[in-house]
Amino acid sequence: MQYQEKLNVVVIASGRGSNFQALIDAQEKKETPFRIVRLVTDNRDAKAIEKAKKAGIEHHIVERKRFGSRAEYDYALADAVKPEETGLVCLAGYMRILGKSFLDRFDGNVINIHPALLPSFPGLDAQQQALDYGVKISGCTVHFVDEGVDTGKVIIQSAVPVLADDSADSLSLRILEQEHRIYPEAVRLIATGAVQVPGARTKP
Repeated sequence: MQYQEKLNVVVIASGRGSNFQALIDAQEKKETPFRIVRLVTDNRDAKAIEKAKKAGIEHHIVERKRFGSRAEYDYALADAVKPEETGLVCLAGYMRILGKSFLDRFDGNVINIHPALLPSFPGLDAQQQALDYGVKISGCTVHFVDEGVDTGKVIIQSAVPVLADDSADSLSLRILEQEHRIYPEAVRLIATGAVQVPGARTKP
């Protein structure tokens, strides 16, 4: 199948950008139905910036400390993403909750990846939460973003066994391998219309 048009994707990241790199790698494959048009970050020291430069992707830095309120920051962040040019926003290690003033400008077209099988273990330190609870299966979830903490509709998940000798670090590494696999797949599903934004029923 030949895709005549590609979905414009903007990635927002705060740190090392390993999922950003997975999306970069995926877009380079023939017939991939999306393209990353820019990176936006709140951290001028984010390693994701170097990945963007290497891939020839423009980047913008929008630091929270420059703004007096969360709403002002969210609005400036949205301006940097450029709603009029963006079909999908992908959060990749972005460590802030997006507010209504941001989300309203993208009509639900914002997704995130989380290192747990939601709705279990939302928020920070999900891998340690899983270990503390004693679950035998963990994993990762790509989901739409709403105003809650990891409460949006699930798009795709992948399970990872929790081993008896796992630490948070070792479990995180195995989950990360699956994150790199399912995040590009989730973007592909949206780009091809196999998954609809909230308001339509999300398909597996």
